[in-house]
Amino acid sequence: MSSDAREWVWEHSSSRGTARLVLLSIADRVPDEQCVAWASLASLAERTNASRSTVRDALNRLLHDGELEQLDDLTGPQRSTVYRLPKAAAEAARQRETDGADAQAPESEEESGPAPVLRISVLRRYGIRPREVPESPATGRKPGGPETGTPRRKPAPPGTGNRHPDVPETGTQNRSEPKVNRRYSSSRAAAGPIAAAEWEGGPDAHTWARRQGHLDRLGEDGLAAADAKWRAHRAGFQPRAAAAWAADWRSWIAREHSPAPGQGRPNLYALPGNGPSPNGGMTRTQAHTAALLAALDEPTGTE
Repeated sequence: MSSDAREWVWEHSSSRGTARLVLLSIADRVPDEQCVAWASLASLAERTNASRSTVRDALNRLLHDGELEQLDDLTGPQRSTVYRLPKAAAEAARQRETDGADAQAPESEEESGPAPVLRISVLRRYGIRPREVPESPATGRKPGGPETGTPRRKPAPPGTGNRHPDVPETGTQNRSEPKVNRRYSSSRAAAGPIAAAEWEGGPDAHTWARRQGHLDRLGEDGLAAADAKWRAHRAGFQPRAAAAWAADWRSWIAREHSPAPGQGRPNLYALPGNGPSPNGGMTRTQAHTAALLAALDEPTGTE
């Protein structure tokens, strides 16, 4: 389905420059006709070869133009932000109706229709789940609402700031969010066994992956993809305690293969005089040591 989403961007999107690259990167991760995908600011910056501030500005333009929606009620692997391409989703729904039966309404009216209601139960297969935030009396939300994602409204023009000072901004840049979710995760862990899709590693899991070298070995995209793969493989398992899921997740990440050279992250280490770069599984210290040894072995012309 990602090919259909990318085709919509190429054929119908009015975005240009970095904004178009960002939209294509998100469309590349779309798994089905709902045109919903998760992405972090760091992964988008790496994919588009742009700075984070440039990517953030591009996202704001896409949100303002209506070609992208930020689903604040949902979260992806590693607490990544969830987006939807509403116009691409509406076009996909129109195509299904056209292919399934004779269209009764004019085509112009079908194209202007809203995107279909999200099916959260299907999105769970791809590691996308409702964002779990402790209820507060100030929110005024009714419990037990319909299982649908709420798209983010179009942002104000740049420079106007947050229009709702009492409501914290969402996304991975919100420094206060991990603390809130960490407290909630602790209460969930004490409550009893949970499903794999409900387990949240949070900052602790990310810190562990960085300290163990798995973040450098797999990269931000690779780590998020491994997390999504783990959740997909563990979807049918019986509920376990949060600590058991954490141990199982770490074992999975430790066994995840590094991307082959030319696929995924580029290999940054090259040995002088030895042709191809070393194995991507080498640590930074090992690669530097190998480079020094190779330099000592090279002839200097003074022997």
